[in-house]
This record gives sequence, C-alpha cells and structure tokens, in this order.
Amino acid sequence: MSGDGYDGYDRLRIDRTGQAEAFDAIGDRYDDAFPHKEGQLTSGRRLAESLPAGSRVLDVGCGTGLPTAAQLTEAGHRVMGIDLSPTMVKLARDNVPGAEFRVADVADLPGLTDLADPAVTAEEAAQGPPGPGLFDGIVAYFSLLMLPRAEIPYALRTLHGLLRPKGLLALAMVEADVDDFAIPFLGRTIRVSGYVRDELRQVVLDAGFEVAGEDSYAYAPASTDVPPEIQLFLNCRRRA
Repeated sequence: MSGDGYDGYDRLRIDRTGQAEAFDAIGDRYDDAFPHKEGQLTSGRRLAESLPAGSRVLDVGCGTGLPTAAQLTEAGHRVMGIDLSPTMVKLARDNVPGAEFRVADVADLPGLTDLADPAVTAEEAAQGPPGPGLFDGIVAYFSLLMLPRAEIPYALRTLHGLLRPKGLLALAMVEADVDDFAIPFLGRTIRVSGYVRDELRQVVLDAGFEVAGEDSYAYAPASTDVPPEIQLFLNCRRRA
C-alpha cells in the first residue's frame, strides 16, 4: 500500500476553516488548559519503549510538542511533528529543539516528498512521494477527531501507508457519537468528530491495523464545569 490513502477522496470536501485559527489563538494557553495528561503520557511511554532504539516517529497534530514529541525525543527517537497551526509549530520548535516540526495537514502527507529518511539514497528519494517504510511509529493524539467522519478512514490509511511493516500507531480519540460537530473551545469554536469505542476499533481495523491494546480515561480540562470526557487510547500495529 502506498502512502496516498486519500485516493478516491474528493479533496474539494476538505474544509479546515477556523480550525488552525482557533489553535493559533489559544496556543500559549493550551498546556495550562489541558494539564495532567496521564493517558497520553502512559501511551507515549508505552510506544517509546516498544519501538527499536532510534526509531523515526511521526507526530500528527503535534501541538506545542508537549508532552509527546518531548517524551519520544528524550527516549532517543527521531521525531517529526506536523500541525495545522503555525503558532503551535513555533511553540513546538521552542519546546523540543531536538525534533523537526512543520506546518502541514494530514491530507498533505502523501505529497510531501521531503519526508524521506535522511539515510535514504538520492536515487530512492527521486522515486517520488513517500511510501511504506518511512516511519517506525506514528502518534495521532486527538488530531483525527478534528476531521469529519467521512475523512477519518482515508487519514488512517495514509498513516498505515507511511509505516514500516509491523510499525506502531498510538491513537487517541474522545468517545462520542458526533460527526463534524461544532463545540466551544477556550473561547473559540472548533469542529470535532468521534465514535463509540466499538465503532472506532472497527474503523482502525478496516484501515489495516490490528489493535494490540486499549485504555480509557476520564478527563476534564482545567477550570471548566463541563463533565469529564472519556478518552480512548488504542495501541495499534500495521498489518503487513
């Protein structure tokens, strides 16, 4: 499978209006608003320990780089993070100077020819867009929930195609039966999607992964009166 999991998807349907702007506006407040990320830290530690030493890891929706990119980098892995928000990418570069970050959309990944590992030859790099074998691991913590449900399987297939055979995916979503639903978010508005856990598991299986483990946590942001959300963490492996 190639990295272009968006084959067959109408890219004219992609609309991120307001999503990046919302995170640009709240960037310097984000980590204060969402502290105590027990589930994310546990999942990131499990991934860091499961990967071969010095693995290449893609962080999709890297945010400020904290805690995940920092955690993986400190464990000795080589991290590339992407995010829609230029403000988040700047914060991530400041917070985790040992990793690489760029402004990009998950839908852009199939066309980014410079994602290739620096260790590949010039001849290999000239063969075109990235394919299987670029990354040993991928993390996507609460980034795919920013997509409409119709797009999420395509994004997952793209990530599947960028992993080496048996590569690992750490995925987190909020358990919710919603599709492209507008919610207030730190004084801004964003659109989110979610699944109940059995449906999420099936979407991941259909995209070519096996689910090796699953955890859930109740989580509430700081300084809020809303009920805690249920966060789902899936530990997945790319089927060959």
